Amino acid sequence: MDLPSPHPQDRLRARLHERLRGFMAPAGAGVHNHARNLFSYCALHRERLAAIKLPHPIIGIVLRGRKEVWLGDVSQSFPPGSVIVLPRNVPMDVVNIPGETGIYESLVLEVPVLPEGVAPLTLAERRGREAVSRAFGITLSDDLIEALSHAAATIRDEAMSETVQALRLTEVLTLLRQLPEARALFTASLAEEVAWLIGSDPTHDWSVGHVAGAVGIGASTLRRRLAAEGSSFRAILRSERLRAGHSALAAGASSLTAADAAGYVSRSHFARRYRESFGRSPSGRALRRHA
Repeated sequence: MDLPSPHPQDRLRARLHERLRGFMAPAGAGVHNHARNLFSYCALHRERLAAIKLPHPIIGIVLRGRKEVWLGDVSQSFPPGSVIVLPRNVPMDVVNIPGETGIYESLVLEVPVLPEGVAPLTLAERRGREAVSRAFGITLSDDLIEALSHAAATIRDEAMSETVQALRLTEVLTLLRQLPEARALFTASLAEEVAWLIGSDPTHDWSVGHVAGAVGIGASTLRRRLAAEGSSFRAILRSERLRAGHSALAAGASSLTAADAAGYVSRSHFARRYRESFGRSPSGRALRRHA
């Protein structure tokens, strides 16, 4: 009698689990750090963490045992090889259940900020996905398994530059961007959304009204909500433009080109703001005046 073929997701979970065997920590409960924001968590006994709120969204991969996540009276269960995305600031109960080896273990990657080039969900996207159920389990694909495996290995490798590490994380997030169950990774604050918008084109002549229209709210609402987050349109505009100028200088551009990249018409204004923010002049050379 032929046995039923395993479900495609079961096969993919087994493949990912095998790819990440090298991340399994030595026996011992607690956190085992691999790199910044990348760690394994082990438990030797069944444990229930009640009403926890994560400070950052996470990507988690169950390596040994089983994880349950409870929202109210509804639970979701995840066997080894499962990939889950958990949101920040949402109270939930998490149950870690050791497997046959007597160990529960997961590989966890915190995502405190999105890498450059990865956009947060817009207000329109957030509204359009409000009806999506709160499912945390990620549907695996061959491409996602490769991206996750490469990202974990690269982030753990101290010899790799931060640029390469960010690139590998970006590859993972690009694949997750369209999955509704991964939306927690891309749900940013209003200040972060405004910063992304301005940072995507720092030379544009941004105004409060223009930005408010782009994110789908009124100008006064934008100011009020940014103030409630401890920020302001003016502060974000300056920060993003100076960041663009700083990146241009770091890439070898002249101070004149950096001022252009930062959207400053006045070269002296750019130099003054740059000194205020970074404590040094953008260049020893004089900036030529341009329109």
